[in-house]
Formats: sequence, C-alpha cells, structure tokens
Amino acid sequence: MAPHMYLEEAENIGSTSSDRKYPRHANGHSLHANHMTPSSNHHEPLFHRHVKNPILTAADWPYPINTVFNAGATVLQDGRTLLLCRIEDRRGHSHLCAARSKNGIDGWEIDPAPTMMPDPDNFPEELWGIEDPRITYMPDLGKYAIVYTAFSAGGPCVSLALTTDFTSFERVGDIMPPEDKDAALLPRKIGDYWALFHRPVGMAGAHIWISFSPDLRHWGSHKLVLEARRGAWWDAGKIGLSPPPIETPRGWLCLYHGVRRTAAGSLYRLGMALFDLHKPEECILRGTSWIFGPEEPYERYGDVDNVVFPCGYTVRPDGDTLYLYYGGADTCVALATASIRKLLEWLDANGKPAAKTIE
Repeated sequence: MAPHMYLEEAENIGSTSSDRKYPRHANGHSLHANHMTPSSNHHEPLFHRHVKNPILTAADWPYPINTVFNAGATVLQDGRTLLLCRIEDRRGHSHLCAARSKNGIDGWEIDPAPTMMPDPDNFPEELWGIEDPRITYMPDLGKYAIVYTAFSAGGPCVSLALTTDFTSFERVGDIMPPEDKDAALLPRKIGDYWALFHRPVGMAGAHIWISFSPDLRHWGSHKLVLEARRGAWWDAGKIGLSPPPIETPRGWLCLYHGVRRTAAGSLYRLGMALFDLHKPEECILRGTSWIFGPEEPYERYGDVDNVVFPCGYTVRPDGDTLYLYYGGADTCVALATASIRKLLEWLDANGKPAAKTIE
C-alpha cells in the first residue's frame, strides 16, 4: 500500500463523518470514535474506534443471515486482510464466512456462500454450529491454523482446522473436550511443543489455561495461567482469551475479555496481560483495570447487549499499529486501532505481577 494511503487511513481514524449510521447524543455531541464518554474519565483512550464502524453487518451479506460478528483475522500473502466471520443463520446455528479487503477497512469482498460449514456427519461435536475462530499463521507448517468453538451436544469444545487458502480445510477435529472455548495457538513451537491458550470451565471456575502438544493433536502439560478475579472486580466471574497472543520483544501480549455480571446483565470488556516469551505459562504483568468496553450504540444494543468481543487482529507494516477486529453486541463487526508500544507502556504503569491465587 502506498504511504499516502496510510495517511488517509490515519485521518479517518476518529474523524467525524456526515454519513454515520448512528445518531448524536441528546447534547448534540456526535457519537464518533474520539468522543469522550464519562467511562473514559477524559483520558486519552488506548483504542480508537474507526469512523466507519460497524465495518460489516448482516446487510452486507450476499445471502440471508441473522448476524455477523466475532471474526478471526489475518493478512494474506497478497497483502489483503481476511476476516473469517462468525455468521449466525436464521435457525440460530453458526458457520464461518470469509471477507477480504485491500485496506482492512472497507471494500470487502465476501464469499458468495458459506466458507466453512459445520460437518456433524464426520465431526459430531459440530452438531449445533461452529463459532468464534482465531487464526494463527504457522510459518513452520506453511499453513494457517484456525482454532474455533464447536457447539456440541455436550457443550462448547475447542476444534482445529488447517488451511493454505481458506477454500479447502483439513479438519483435525476437537482437541479439547467440553466445556472449553476461547482458544488460540502460538505461531511457533516453544521448545519441541506447540502451545495453546484456552478457557476450560470446571468446578474452580472459568480461567485461562495453557496446554502443550508435539503434534497439534495430543495435548497435555495443562497449566492454569490467569484466573478470574472475585467480588467486585471488572473481570470477576469468568475470563477468556480474546484474539491470539501478540508477539512482542518483551513477551506475549494477551488481550482477554472479562465478564462482570450485573443486575442489568453481563458486561464484556477487555483487559491485558503479558506472558514470558520463552515460558508462556508465566504471567509477567496483569492490568488492574479494563481498557476497552462497550460505549457506542452498535456495542451496547444488539442480540446480546453490552459486548465488545475481539477474535482477530492484524499488525500494520510499521510493526506497531494494531487493527483490532471485534464483535459488537453479537450483531456486527467493528474495528479499533491501537499502538502496541502504548499498550505495553500502559501495562507497565497500570499492571502488577499476576497473583498466584484468586484475588
């Protein structure tokens, strides 16, 4: 992409637009990306919503659907951004469909039919759909790994498929039993083993674990790496990995969602943690507060209100600008941008070593 196009994108981030899809506040202030709400405490936000949000809705789809949300993301060899979107059909079952864009913002070319459908005849764990993909490119394999949730009769479980072209898929099948979800692979081996972050649910609650495998099929050495807090914390109740971990020189930067149950329902917001680059089972820092939460109408109102839920990101050619793709209210796909450097600086100032026991 030419340098002037990056400038145009930068000017669009947070700018006001006359063709916004959503109204103004009663006080006349526009609901645009940099509008400061009371919840932001008038500090510069870490994430900036794109002025064209939501970037994908059901109205964009070439066939009838209920909603589009929770998209995995990657940059293809030709430089295009691919979003592998969760599509909920009008039965309530989900499948995956790819959308491609030259700039990762607009001009999306959407597959005319579902890209990856559930296959319950051969993979019975996919009986009620496949959901929430996370994409990791695996250089050693020359393939993209798609870790997704299979909605089985026994509950959600973690499944894996490999692809080179997002047209044909080599399904590995379920690699973690129910109830488990919110999983993503690291892009390279740690020693001799692949590493998987995931969120099983058990008697002790819903926390983030890591597991290791020599072949992507047989998993062991399970370790609890980040616990949901208790009580009044924003991430009390349950937590889960959001997009795949981001590799930085300082470690694996993880954006995770925390779910706080309130009298009005659940709130899904994002926090951060940093894990050791060579020992990803060791948490170095964990942020104390949430950094991104539902504020705009497309995040606060939808099939599930008050949800921001990222499953994918891309890093721009400068190596620092993060494009975060997230589901808004389980109804649309939206985009926010951030600086990886500033995220790490915030974590240094607002994080602390993760507690070994539940806080």
